[in-house]
Amino acid sequence: MALEADIDYTKSAQENAEEYFKKAKELEKKAKGAAQAVLDLEKKKKEIASKGTREKKLKQIKKREWYEKYNWFFTSSGMLAIGGRSAQQNEEINSKYFEQGDLFFHANIFGASAVVLKEGAKADEKTREEAAQFAACYSKAWEDKLSAVDVFAARRDQVSKSSQNGYVSPGSFLITGEREWFRNVKLELYACLGKPDIEINRSGIQDNAVLNLVPNKLIVETSGLIIMPAIAYEHGASTGKAVRLRPGNVKKSDAAKEIAKKLGFEDIDYIIQHLPAGGFSID
Repeated sequence: MALEADIDYTKSAQENAEEYFKKAKELEKKAKGAAQAVLDLEKKKKEIASKGTREKKLKQIKKREWYEKYNWFFTSSGMLAIGGRSAQQNEEINSKYFEQGDLFFHANIFGASAVVLKEGAKADEKTREEAAQFAACYSKAWEDKLSAVDVFAARRDQVSKSSQNGYVSPGSFLITGEREWFRNVKLELYACLGKPDIEINRSGIQDNAVLNLVPNKLIVETSGLIIMPAIAYEHGASTGKAVRLRPGNVKKSDAAKEIAKKLGFEDIDYIIQHLPAGGFSID
C-alpha cells in the first residue's frame, strides 16, 4: 500500500522528513491506542459473559422445590415422603400436606419428625418400610445414639390435634385406632447425589398439595443432594455417589463438610439443614 505525503516546498528535505516522521509516530501511537481499546473491550465482554454465567449458575443452585424446606426423599417406588424439621414444620405438614390417602409415620419416642408419605395408603410393604426408617432416623433416637427404634404408621382419620381435654401441644398429635407398627427399625441413612431422574406415577406434585391422581409418568430431575433411608438406597432409590451415615461422635457441622467433600456438593448449609440432630459416623 502506497503512502502519500504532502511536501512543503518552503522547507528543506530534512525538515519535510522530520515532519513526516512526526506524523507517522502520531499515527502509530493512535493505532496502538485503538488496538488496546479493542483488547480492553474484548476483556470486558468476556468478564460480563462470565459474570452472567456465574449469576445464572447461582440462580440454578438456589432454585429449590417446595418440599426441600422439609426433610424429604423419594422412595424407590417414586413416592414423596416429607418430614418436619421442627415442631412448627410438623404442624404445617399436618395442616397443609397431610391428606386422605396419605400415611403418617412417627418414631415411638418423644421428639420426632412427623413424616407424611404422599399416597401412602397405596404403598407396598417395601415402600412403607422405607418411610418408617426415615421417620426413625429423624427422631431423638439419632441424637441419643440408639441403634434402632420402633415406628408406627397411621391414616389421616386417625391423626388429630384435639382431645377431650382440648388441643395437644404444638408439634404433637393424638393418634386413635390401631396403628401399623415397624419394630426395631435400624437408624441408618445415605447422603447421595440424586440419579438423573425419578419416575412418578402422577401428573404433578404441587405446593398446595392438590394432587391429580390420574396415572401419568412424570420425570422429576434430582441432580442435587438427597438424604434418604438406607433401605431406600438399597432398593435402588438412587444410583449416584453415596455416603453412609449412622449415629456417632462426629459433630453435625464437621459431618456436613466431610459429606460435601466426598460427594463434591458445595452447599454445606443445605446438608446441615437436612441432617438429623446429633452426631454422626460416616462410611
